[in-house]
Amino acid sequence: MLKTIEWVGDVNGYLRLLDQTALPCETRFVDCHVPSEVYAAIQRLCVRGAPAIGVAAAYGVLTGLRDLESVDRARMVHQIDSVCNYLAESRPTAVNLFWALDRIRNLSARFPQAAADELRARILDEAREIEEEDRRMCEAMGAYGAELIQPGDGILTHCNTGALATAGEGTALAIIFAAHRQGKQIHVFADETRPLLQGARLTAWELMQRNVPATLICDSMAGWVMREGRVQAVITGADRIAANGDAANKIGTYSLSVLARAHGIPFYIAAPSSTFDLSLETGASIPIEQRASREITEGFGKQTAPSGVETYNPAFDVTPAENITALVTEKGVIQPVTRERISQLLT
Repeated sequence: MLKTIEWVGDVNGYLRLLDQTALPCETRFVDCHVPSEVYAAIQRLCVRGAPAIGVAAAYGVLTGLRDLESVDRARMVHQIDSVCNYLAESRPTAVNLFWALDRIRNLSARFPQAAADELRARILDEAREIEEEDRRMCEAMGAYGAELIQPGDGILTHCNTGALATAGEGTALAIIFAAHRQGKQIHVFADETRPLLQGARLTAWELMQRNVPATLICDSMAGWVMREGRVQAVITGADRIAANGDAANKIGTYSLSVLARAHGIPFYIAAPSSTFDLSLETGASIPIEQRASREITEGFGKQTAPSGVETYNPAFDVTPAENITALVTEKGVIQPVTRERISQLLT
């Protein structure tokens, strides 16, 4: 698999991102040398997936500290805060972004005697640790989640939750990859995931790269595929999970949870502990990003709707905890999904 995120060089280096907007037809990388380039890459989905956004933002802070080795500590701390605040505005829903930036921001408090040069070095070390932690979390989620999969299961997934969305093998796709390696003879049904087709462009591509048997379907086919008995489990990722287990994920996930419940199919969400926002009581408080209308009316450069038509384009929806059979984390499986079980496992 191609490397999604890479820091090139030392503290004065730059961030290299696999441009996911070009996949699957073209392999292209974007080099980010300043914070505005990192911001743009996150906002236009060059890098996407909650864990990957967090890793990219952590490295991205360094692009705003280049050539500041001679400044005093106070100015460095101010600049770190400024860059973190700026990058935090790039996308509002994925809590991993804020989690990673808070870790970077808090380094100045953890090392009160560190000079400007030392702070930059510690930021690079912390960003690398965030990346490595994500790899380990992906591996653990894959192991825990694979235990929920039975031999011969048909698995429906939505959006992209693999190596492209993380620093490791993924969240939901890590489970699928682990089950496939175990020889469970699974078959994956990948929703195309409108309007930006992350399932078609990215998930189908990743599954083919790993030789996982898979079938691409339109989002509107999911209910019928369930009715036909082809699906025994639904597995998705999440961008933010509230204290009660309500989970925000790519638009269309809520609908799948309703369909799965109606057909008696288990609905699983895989997400690292960094995706949980225990400060939010329920999913009603999760901010939902609104995207540009042209993603619906002029997808991939071709007009498919009348000029001037009104659109509504939320990037995410919220699946209520009662529709979720289990949450798979790197610390274990939360089942049933209740506030108490979440608190027990994560705190």
